[in-house]
Amino acid sequence: MKLRIKRDILFDQLSASVFDTGLLEQLRSFKQHGSSTCFDHSVAVAKASLYMAMALPFRFHQEQLVRGALLHDYFLYDWHVNRPEKLHGFSHPFAALENAKRDFSDITPLEENIIKRHMFPLTPVPPRYRESLLVSLADKYCATKEVFVAIRNKIGATSFPRYSRAFARVLPHTLAYLFAMTIAFLPWT
Repeated sequence: MKLRIKRDILFDQLSASVFDTGLLEQLRSFKQHGSSTCFDHSVAVAKASLYMAMALPFRFHQEQLVRGALLHDYFLYDWHVNRPEKLHGFSHPFAALENAKRDFSDITPLEENIIKRHMFPLTPVPPRYRESLLVSLADKYCATKEVFVAIRNKIGATSFPRYSRAFARVLPHTLAYLFAMTIAFLPWT
């Protein structure tokens, strides 16, 4: 069975505890990057994190990885409209953690670290666990891809000659991957 199919089956099992509450549905009403919602983004990050965890030769706490990834942007406001007092990129992990602790009583220290540290290196304290690092990388990848897809859609497919339309479809994924890998391997001190 292909890894993506295995990932989707496992994701459905591991995410049930978060989806069963129905609280995550609130994220559908908040815009995130481009045309994606916070809900779409959180699911994409959780699936990308789980995919990487399954592909890497290390053991991961997969249920906590998925729960933390689903709740990493659980800040419950539209940051495009309601500008917080502090810059959103720096403050939203703490708002997301506060909301997650309020609405989900069983947040583990690992899930807390995933939510709090997913914006590294923008927030200067690095992730403590390998699951937190995976979610941070997946978040960068998914956010970059969503932005480049939005730019491509805004430019329009007609702007690209016939031979380069396939390139225009692949470009957001390639740029997102390169950006995430650059962030991952910069010499942070």
